[in-house]
Amino acid sequence: MIHSTAIIDPAARLAADVEVGAYSIIGADVEIGAGTVVGPHVVIKGPTTIGERNRIFQFASVGEECQDKKYRGEPTRLEIGDDNVIREYCNIHRGTVQDQSLTRIGSRNLLMTSVHIAHDCIIGDDNIIASGSGVAGHVHIGNHVILGGMTGIHQFCRIGSFSMAAGCSLVVKDIPAYVMVGGNPASAYGMNFEGMRRRGWTPETINALKRAYRIVYRDSLTLEVAIVEAEKLVAECPEVQLFIDSLKASTRGIVR
Repeated sequence: MIHSTAIIDPAARLAADVEVGAYSIIGADVEIGAGTVVGPHVVIKGPTTIGERNRIFQFASVGEECQDKKYRGEPTRLEIGDDNVIREYCNIHRGTVQDQSLTRIGSRNLLMTSVHIAHDCIIGDDNIIASGSGVAGHVHIGNHVILGGMTGIHQFCRIGSFSMAAGCSLVVKDIPAYVMVGGNPASAYGMNFEGMRRRGWTPETINALKRAYRIVYRDSLTLEVAIVEAEKLVAECPEVQLFIDSLKASTRGIVR
């Protein structure tokens, strides 16, 4: 299960069935859960906790010190959930004391080749981040988000659940839940209604979200007034509340 050329610090804690490929290095303060497969030439540093049934492919760097110039070697950590796929050349950095000293990745995420997850990012569940994308420090990503290849996310942005960014997008403001964006800089192009239909959402739910989008993006209202108007739809469609919450949580302004 563990290749003879792998180097594993005695202080690392690996479940009995963890597989480790040739020439991989696992440092102290690393904990890896059952069923996880670490490919060859992977470097994992701690403090890092990795859950169960993850797959980490060759040449990934997981739990390395961040690239923030304010970092002075303080003890910070990385937490990764279950059932994630981390492909070749991905790099995921630990947090900084300027935030919560934590980078966290949830469960069932797919990080394609050469994805960069910077310090202090908080990423939810069931996301797809395509090859070459860069997620800068302190970014929060919700659940069921899709970032197309070569997407760049500016630091401190919030990416709402069920949103989608086209390939090569440059995102410098917050993306509300459900919204599709694209371009450099990114602009909004509607909501991911096709994704909603594929998930089996009802026509009534989709129509209510369409109306909420029009209120915010098409009715020439200030964001504050638009939020008040969109909140009137929550009673008939609870899914609108996630959209409202993402608008209220924005600190950088939303992609328009």
